[in-house]
Amino acid sequence: MLHKIPIFGGLFRRSDFDESEAAKANRLALIEGMTFEVIPLKSLTEAEAALPVGARVSVTASPAKGLEVTQEITERMLGSGLQAIPHISARMVRDRAHTKELADWFRDTGVATMFLVGGDMDPPGEYNDAVDFLTDLLDCDHGLSTIGVTAYPDSHPLIDNEKLHAALHDKQRLLADAGVAGYCSTQMCFDPAMISKWIKAERAAGMTLPVHLGLSGVVDRTKLLTMGTRLGIGQSLSYLRKNRKAITSMMTTANYDPNNLLLPLSQDMLEHDVQGLHVFTFNQVAATDAWRLAQASD
Repeated sequence: MLHKIPIFGGLFRRSDFDESEAAKANRLALIEGMTFEVIPLKSLTEAEAALPVGARVSVTASPAKGLEVTQEITERMLGSGLQAIPHISARMVRDRAHTKELADWFRDTGVATMFLVGGDMDPPGEYNDAVDFLTDLLDCDHGLSTIGVTAYPDSHPLIDNEKLHAALHDKQRLLADAGVAGYCSTQMCFDPAMISKWIKAERAAGMTLPVHLGLSGVVDRTKLLTMGTRLGIGQSLSYLRKNRKAITSMMTTANYDPNNLLLPLSQDMLEHDVQGLHVFTFNQVAATDAWRLAQASD
C-alpha cells in the first residue's frame, strides 16, 4: 500500500521519493536514537513512565518553575538510567555566581550534555543572550563533554536573521576554542524546503557543528495547538503560531506524523551531517515511542 502523507499543497506518496538505501538507513538510525523532549508539567509523570530504557531525554526550562526544577528532574532521570540533557536558559541565570553554581552542579552530578537556549525570561538576570552566558560558563570547571545550542531555520520572532546567524557562529567558535564538542538543534519547523535551504546556506558559510533536527512527535493536533497557548515558553510553537499553512497541514490528520518532515529531508540529512533528532513530544511520549518502534518494520 502506498502511504499518503500531507504536506503543504496536498499529499505526497512515499513512492514519490527516491530515497537511497543509505539515506533510509540513516533516517531509521536517527529515529532509533532520537532525543525525547519533555516539559515540567503534571503530565511529566506519565511521560517518564513511557520513556524507553536508556533514552536520551531533553528537559526543558520553564520561567514559571525555575532552573531548579529542571535540575531536579535531570537528577531523577540520571538516577533511573536515562541520558538526561537539561536545558539552561541564559536569561534565567541570575549572575556569574549562579553560573559557577551551575558549572559545579554539572560536574558533581555527572551531567555530560546540556542544551543552551537564550530563553524568554523578562526581565533577564545578568545575561541577555546565550553567547554571554556561554563565555562565562566555559571559563568554569563544568565537566561537560557536549553543549547543544539553538538554531533557527524559520527565523525568530524577536531576533533578526543576521543576529541569529552571527550568534550561531560565535557559539561554534567559543566551543571550538574551549575544546568542547557541540551541536546545533533547530527550532520546530514544518517546512522541509526551508530547513534544507538553511542547512545548505549555513554549511556554505562555515557552520561545521552537527545538526540535530527539531520536529514534532506524534502529537494530537488539538494538544499541539493548545499546549502552545498554555506554555508560553521557548520557540517550540512559534512557527505554528505565525504560519497558517502549517496549521492547515496539521489539520489534515488527527495526529502529526514526523515522517512528513523526515522523508523530504532524507537525502539532506545524510549529506549535511544531521546527527540527531530532537523530538518535541509535549509529554505525549507513548505515542511518539510507538511510532519510533514501528519505523523499523516499515
